[in-house]
Amino acid sequence: MDNITSLDKFVLPIGKQAIELQQIEYEGGGMALLRVRIREGSRFTVFDVDPGSAERWGRAMIAWAEGRSV
Repeated sequence: MDNITSLDKFVLPIGKQAIELQQIEYEGGGMALLRVRIREGSRFTVFDVDPGSAERWGRAMIAWAEGRSV
């Protein structure tokens, strides 16, 4: 059975999408991945992201957020 650990959950203030970040470790082995689950009503979008891509995505989001600070 795959091992899934919840890392964070929150709801976006605009659009009300529910975001959940999870670590997933597959039973068959391999690297752990970051699972991004986005719920919009009854629809789900799921991304399984490798560590390098997660770091790149995270850095881009931080750079954008810091540039928007008031």
